[in-house]
Amino acid sequence: MVGYLAWAEPKRGERSIRLEERHILRMRFLRADIVKSPHGAVVRRRVLAAGKKLRKRGVTQVVLPEEFPFREQLAKCGLRPVSTLALRRAIAADWVRAGLTAKSQPVAGARVAVSAAALTGEAVRTVTELCLRHRYVLLDLPYGGEELCRQLRREYGVSLLLGPSKDQLEGAEALVLFDSRTDLSLKNPVALRLYDERQALPSLALPPEAEEALPQGADRGQLLAVLREAGALKREQIVLGAGKSPVDGEA
Repeated sequence: MVGYLAWAEPKRGERSIRLEERHILRMRFLRADIVKSPHGAVVRRRVLAAGKKLRKRGVTQVVLPEEFPFREQLAKCGLRPVSTLALRRAIAADWVRAGLTAKSQPVAGARVAVSAAALTGEAVRTVTELCLRHRYVLLDLPYGGEELCRQLRREYGVSLLLGPSKDQLEGAEALVLFDSRTDLSLKNPVALRLYDERQALPSLALPPEAEEALPQGADRGQLLAVLREAGALKREQIVLGAGKSPVDGEA
């Protein structure tokens, strides 16, 4: 079971930590309500105690409240925040398009560069989607790209450029990194670091009935990521909203 932390307002006679099973879009969570306090030391102790209770119930990963500053206390209990990496990679092609639009860059004619350490299924899906949307796609891989090139040409009649130079990567309107590249400046108009959860996610929207089921105050990226991973949300239900779309060095 996945844990879910939430802040609660103090009420006379109620405990400072309350555990309760909750369902969100038919997915079961063990929710820990932690009563707020103006004293940081008190809150840290409560977070640590809540973490121990969740871990005792078999929880290993948790959805956190927004801008949660007490991750260290959870780590001491063996809890980790829900990862958003798979979600980031799943929306990468849409994120590129939204980023180009936000930066007033051409979309269909944009040069989109992808760099990855290996040709994973996520990378194949992203490159395929990008090739169907953009005229120029550059793929930087240590090995294994030739077969993908042949497949894309055979199935869709599209082609991509293998083995781009550093200058070509840095000159692309959009750069998508599956793995860290310390040799690149990342000054492209759009630069997505799909390996880095510190980069802010774009605005993500759901159908109204799903949106209404989400609790307020939770880290939205973590919540959508775990709901998608569990099958409670389908990828096509998650669309980029009209809000701010971080696309470069923003965190």
